[in-house]
Amino acid sequence: MMGKERMLQKTKKDGVLSTIIIPNYNGIKYIENCLKSLADEPACVAVVDNGSVDGSKELVQEKFPHVQLISLDRNYGFCGAVNRGIAESGGDKTPYVILLNNDTVVESGFVRALEKALDGDKKVFSGSARMVNMHRPEVIDDAGDYYCALGWAFAAGKDKPAADYGRSREVFSACGGACIYRRRILEKIGLLDENHFAYLEDVDIGYRARIYGYRSLYVPEAVVRHAGSGVSGSRHNDFKVKLSARNNIYLIYKNMPLVQVLLNLPFLLAGFLVKTLFFLKKGLVKSWLLGTAEGLRLACSEKGRAERVRFVRSRFPAYVRIQWELWRNMWYRISL
Repeated sequence: MMGKERMLQKTKKDGVLSTIIIPNYNGIKYIENCLKSLADEPACVAVVDNGSVDGSKELVQEKFPHVQLISLDRNYGFCGAVNRGIAESGGDKTPYVILLNNDTVVESGFVRALEKALDGDKKVFSGSARMVNMHRPEVIDDAGDYYCALGWAFAAGKDKPAADYGRSREVFSACGGACIYRRRILEKIGLLDENHFAYLEDVDIGYRARIYGYRSLYVPEAVVRHAGSGVSGSRHNDFKVKLSARNNIYLIYKNMPLVQVLLNLPFLLAGFLVKTLFFLKKGLVKSWLLGTAEGLRLACSEKGRAERVRFVRSRFPAYVRIQWELWRNMWYRISL
């Protein structure tokens, strides 16, 4: 029996509510432990392989026959893999979709904790798990994501004591490394924007959801241990800096109406200057500037314009709330 057929059977028979999508690209170092940790979790599981050549795809086939494996012919990025997983996984009947990085290990109760967070309020689009450091679980890796008027996205609680992040709260967006989305809302606002390839795609979809009037929550009861940079390598490298710079420009263009861009322009320019100096010090300023230029070209391209969120007057109150958040999050970020 094929993986998809097993997943469909499990969904119908056991009342499973969630499908877990795990993008994989040369993740042989991590994928086995990730899948083992999900053995007792009540969810359908699909691994979407982005053309791996390290044997990780074969490992999944051999050791986890109950997991649906979707094999792609090349690396379509995190966004492309997730979207293919949502479209092709046997869990297409589940009301929730959970995204999980391949370099993670979940703790017991992970799935039910995320589902419970979305059960009570239909306006909650997503829930962000408590991601802790793989080797130092007393330290937070990500407790939900924020976005601010400086044009910066940042993880709440990064490198702070996990004990300080034990209460649920609203966040700007859920971290795509370990989060849950409500499928019905995904179908309404659209899936991940594949123009991003990887990085900031989770902030983008969280921003889009907020424009539509939905919310995101941090769910501390859903605990995940995260190795970090399992695919791209170090925290700052040429690939990550260039792609993040590109996507940052594109995110602003895509989600902010012109008047909001003008309102935030002094802050955005200040944020760009600070980042430029930061990456100059790191020896990565060339990648930062090249990525920024690519972001401008993407924003001006036909495929970039096609994804721009159209301003609708009825959503004006949502834009006002978002703008307040951008200012508030800016002062929060400065105070860290």
